[in-house]
Amino acid sequence: MKIGILSYHFPPEPAFIPGSLAEELAARGHEVRVLTGFPDYPGGHVYPGWRQRWHHETHSERLSVRRVPRYSSGATSTGGRMASYLSFAGSATLTARRFLGDVDALYVFQLPATTFAAAGVLRLLGRVPAVLHVQDVWARDGADDAGDGRWAARMGAAMARVYRAAARVAVAAPSMRDLVVAAGADPARVRLVLNWTDERIFHPATPGAAARQLVGRNGRCVVMHAGTIGARQGLETAVRAAAALDRTMELVLVGSGADERRVRGLAADLGAGNVRFVERRSPVDMPELYAAADYQLVMLRDLPELRGMVPGKLQAALSCAAPVVASAGGDTAELVERARAGLSCPPEDWAALADRFWLAATIPPPTRAEMGRRGREAYLREMSLPAGVDRIERLLLEAAGRVTEPVEQRRNFA
Repeated sequence: MKIGILSYHFPPEPAFIPGSLAEELAARGHEVRVLTGFPDYPGGHVYPGWRQRWHHETHSERLSVRRVPRYSSGATSTGGRMASYLSFAGSATLTARRFLGDVDALYVFQLPATTFAAAGVLRLLGRVPAVLHVQDVWARDGADDAGDGRWAARMGAAMARVYRAAARVAVAAPSMRDLVVAAGADPARVRLVLNWTDERIFHPATPGAAARQLVGRNGRCVVMHAGTIGARQGLETAVRAAAALDRTMELVLVGSGADERRVRGLAADLGAGNVRFVERRSPVDMPELYAAADYQLVMLRDLPELRGMVPGKLQAALSCAAPVVASAGGDTAELVERARAGLSCPPEDWAALADRFWLAATIPPPTRAEMGRRGREAYLREMSLPAGVDRIERLLLEAAGRVTEPVEQRRNFA
């Protein structure tokens, strides 16, 4: 088939889902055309060596990438983000008819940032069926920072139009299905396609001396949180839990984020000497650091929009055969428990998390390794790149009318 891909982010940005999907579909013999912007994530400034312009197109065997300009200023305000979203929507819509007009099906990597572009492109292309891969249905996206719900309402309305227009909707977490149906999607068109991780990086590894020294042990169980220290993670809960077990375990926080100063301050106030902070590391360093620790910590706050979300660090940990401690609700905890890949507890409950930390420390190393093995098996079976691309490819074929959907799949679409 001729397959179009619409994505706000694309490599060299850290956007391995649309990037690896494009490469794999091309390797399977499809002609793939990607419409995206110029790389500027996460800083909001175009990468050095790149210059925004029209008619920027690159080609490799069966894969073409067309980049269009968008507003990039590094602004973190709601207005700045919306200016970037809307400018990308305008540029993508102006380019879509010529670049994507004759594709058999269109895949949309559906983030809030892509919503306005998707609405415009789908309306313009008309007859081209679309498969949306929904990553986040939280239309608010910080809109209340502006003092009212104008942007939230506009985003919600645009999302509803896109959901109704899509031939198929893939959701990245089981509970997300109910959210997209409530937002306007046809339930019979919704399928579950779990995200995969960057498998070129995240795989089982043996820690070297540098990784062991960085993580440290002191004879105690080490629980590591790797990634953003932000509002959605609620790492204050983890610090309080670790502080209650200062002679039993160590908590290592690798990364940075908007809440880092507050989390560091709490650790200092509690005198939590067993909580250590490590600056952000390159992704290629992380598998060894995972292996040097005993568990990976996955944290999500108790917010309605997060219950239908599976953070990417879970797939990375499972792919690396690292056992997990999950302080989260909804799908994240359910996936960990179903795979028997670790321990879980309700979110934002430091006493419950302290109990999980204590139990984790008492579990012998062979049993921890078995948890990691089961987690990796679950990842390969349900979340891997081949499994995910198989499902997306099937949805594209269904959308284009190239295959007939089995009756039993229609009944059990989730």
